[in-house]
Parts: sequence; C-alpha cells; structure tokens
Amino acid sequence: MAEIGDMYFHIKKHINENNLVWPIIINLVIAAVTIIYVLIYFLSNAPRKPDNSELEYIDNNNKTGALPKYTDKASTDISIVVPAYNETERIKPMLIELVDFFKSNQDNLKSIFKGKETVSYEILIVDDGSKDDTKQFVLDIANATSFENSLRETSGTLKVLQFTANRGKGGAVTQGLLHSSGEYILFADADGASEFSGILKLLKKIYGNKHGSLAIGSRAHMVDSDSVVKRSFIRNLLMYGLHSLVYVFGIRDIKDTQCGFKLFNRRSMNLIFPFMRTERWIFDVEILILALRKSCEIHEVPINWHEVDGSKVDLATDSIKMAIDLVVIRLAYMFGIYRDDIACN
Repeated sequence: MAEIGDMYFHIKKHINENNLVWPIIINLVIAAVTIIYVLIYFLSNAPRKPDNSELEYIDNNNKTGALPKYTDKASTDISIVVPAYNETERIKPMLIELVDFFKSNQDNLKSIFKGKETVSYEILIVDDGSKDDTKQFVLDIANATSFENSLRETSGTLKVLQFTANRGKGGAVTQGLLHSSGEYILFADADGASEFSGILKLLKKIYGNKHGSLAIGSRAHMVDSDSVVKRSFIRNLLMYGLHSLVYVFGIRDIKDTQCGFKLFNRRSMNLIFPFMRTERWIFDVEILILALRKSCEIHEVPINWHEVDGSKVDLATDSIKMAIDLVVIRLAYMFGIYRDDIACN
C-alpha cells in the first residue's frame, strides 16, 4: 500500500491548489484502488500445509513410504500425476489404457530417451479426499495379477497419495507434481479423455531441455469436431466466454489453456509449482502465468481427445467461480499479493 500513498502525494503536488475537481477525482481513484486491493486480498487463496499423512504414499505392493520433495533429484524417468475425486466409475479404463501405452511404446520411448535400456515411470494417483474409497479401488486394480505384471514388465510403479480433506483439482495437481519423482512429469485427468499416445508428442518437444520447459496438450484443432459441436449451446458459450477472459487478462498465444494434459521437465516444475496459489478449476491459467513470468519455454501440441461423461464441473456455479478466480489471480499478481519469488507450498 506504500506505493499507492506515494502515487497520491506525487500527483497532488502537481495540482493547482485552487482546482477543487482534481483532488476529488484523485481521492476517488485512490479509494477505488484501495477497495479493489482489499477485496482481492480477501478473495485470494493461501494453500494449507499438508498433514503428515499427506506426505506419504502407498504403492502397488502395499508398501508405504515418504514422498519425495520437489528439491530432490529425479529418481525415475516419467511421472504421471492423476488428480482423482470420487473416480471409481471412470478411473479403471484410464489406468489400463495408460499401462497399455507403456507396454506398446517401449521402443518409441527408448528412442526419445536416447536408447536407454529401460524407461521407468510412476503413476501417482492423488486422491483428493474422495468419499467413494477411490484409494482402495485403485489399489485393488493395482494388485490384480495382470495389472501388476504389466507394471513389472514395463518398469512401472503405482502410488496413491490420499488427502485428509478435499483441496480441489488444482491443489491435487500441485501437490502431486511437487511430490513426484520423475525427470518429466505429466498431469492427466482421471477420465482418460486425452489419449496417452500424446505423451510421445509432448516428450519430443521438451526432452533434453536444460531450462524450464513445458509442453501442453491442445484441443484447439478440434473446434469443429463432433466432440465440440455436439456440446450444448450453453457449454460452448461458457467455454468461449472463458477463453475471451483469459485473452483479456494477457494469455494470448495459448489457444487451449484448460486441457488436462500437460508435461513439465523437472526444472519447470521447480520454477512453477512451489508458488501455485489456485486450487480450484482455473489453476491451469496460473500455471501459464507463472511459466511466462519465469520465462519458461511453452509448446502447445495438438492431441487426440474425446468427451467422457461424469464431469465434476457444474456449468452454472463453477463457471462463475472460474471467472472470479481468473480476475483474482491476475489482479493478485499485479498488486503483489501473489508472489513468484516466495514459495507458498
């Protein structure tokens, strides 16, 4: 607030003392800016610190252990972080498809990873305080003989991190990436709407980059496809409205900010996720804001995607919340309420 006071006195000293209009205008502007600042401050989010149990995982062998920290060196090649809230109806086909991808693409992955003998990976399911026992459901799948054998054959492991209380999708993604062990970390939605063949495209864009780099899946090329055209008028209207807001607030080179299929090298993860504040649906925009502020290299890559029933988004209420959160994110960085040099996670 000191900057606002300095601005006030700097302008005031240049104003003719006999002119009564300008002081009134300036006082009104200062009052309006102060009110907006206070409102944004109270609408801003400060992520809660994880409970001790939220710093541990259980894996497909029913072994428990401490999750790695984001400052640790990578111990596996690829991490796939999957946020999950009440996903017992949708997550099984996604898991099977994901492991099948690694089974059928070993040669392609070895080619990208410069001929490594094995390309190791972990699947980290982040159970965001589910009420339907998603954690146990996933572990039962992982303990099935065929699935366990597939993991072993492909140098894979599955871990589950469970929250004691719901954070929101953005919070689940953030905590999952911060506690992943991969040199390259993908987050993907639990519904499996994005085809995992896209992993190869994303990896090719950023593999070997030493600076902060991310490759984000994009559905922008599908704007005239059946998947989009067959959506309801209201859903498409809200989608275009959100895109317009995102454009107004400064992200103009990314056509699809909201696709739940984004890959980070470990450097970009360290530059972005310790500073993430947003834990609800619009968190993707803050990822990109931080990536731009940190001069990360961003690649937007077309991927295959299809609509999957069972979305947790409530079009009416969540669209309003996303619009509010978008305004809060942008103004909070402008006012210095959110900082990209002080970690909050």
